Amino acid sequence: MEYLLGIVGAGQMAEAIVRGLLHAGAMKPEEIIASDVSSARRAVFAALGLRTTGDNTEALRARTVLLSVKPQHMHEVLAGIAPAMSANRLVVSIAAGISTGLIEDGLGCGGAWRVIRAMPNTPMLVGKGVVALSRGRHATDEDMHTARGIFEPRAAVMEVPEDLMDAITAVSGSGPAYFFYLVEHMIEAGRKLGLSDAQASELVRRTAEGAAAMLVGTADSPAELRRRVTSPGGTTEAAVRVLEERGAGRAVVEAIAAAAARARQLGRSAQERRGTGHSSAG
Repeated sequence: MEYLLGIVGAGQMAEAIVRGLLHAGAMKPEEIIASDVSSARRAVFAALGLRTTGDNTEALRARTVLLSVKPQHMHEVLAGIAPAMSANRLVVSIAAGISTGLIEDGLGCGGAWRVIRAMPNTPMLVGKGVVALSRGRHATDEDMHTARGIFEPRAAVMEVPEDLMDAITAVSGSGPAYFFYLVEHMIEAGRKLGLSDAQASELVRRTAEGAAAMLVGTADSPAELRRRVTSPGGTTEAAVRVLEERGAGRAVVEAIAAAAARARQLGRSAQERRGTGHSSAG
């Protein structure tokens, strides 16, 4: 039979996507097939009612193929599935740093493949994700509509030129980790000030949730929202002064720039592997 969606690499992000599709009723379990080398990951997807397999080429029996593999494994995966790919398949990749051109070329046959590059983030796991999409040379408006349908049950979706994807990877793809890092250290500070672990964790988690809701629920800028909390000569001003003196803002900007540079490096490394025929997959 032909499936609607074939997943190559049944990791956590692919799981979030599938759970969103099933919960929204956009697809039925029998319309999706997932492949992975890990029997444990296959078991997770089988429990959702999907057919699973350890053979990536079986996942190509779908109208849309989702490449959900690590960037450093992309070369080997493309080489393995290329002989079995048919021209009427849409390919959607969520691998960081991997360009649509690399996938087009890696699948062979002159690169005339319909490919869309996507960058989701982990809040998709709780239905609060954001996804950027970029179309390859041969992807159509209908293909973009199909790709949107894969992610929209659990994420806001935007279309961007592909030359912005490494920046988006750094800002939103890796972005949740920056917030978790801040929360982690706010909890640590609470403990050092005498709060119990439970008290510090509850206070900071609820504060983060409320602050995020304010950001989303208003057109005011983050700077304006911060200004309203920061009374002259008050406690917040004392804290912000230390952050500014220690260069916290500059460090955030430099950190995100480093993430973008790493995304570009992953793409170059994948291109070099394809050029040399080297595989690093374990």
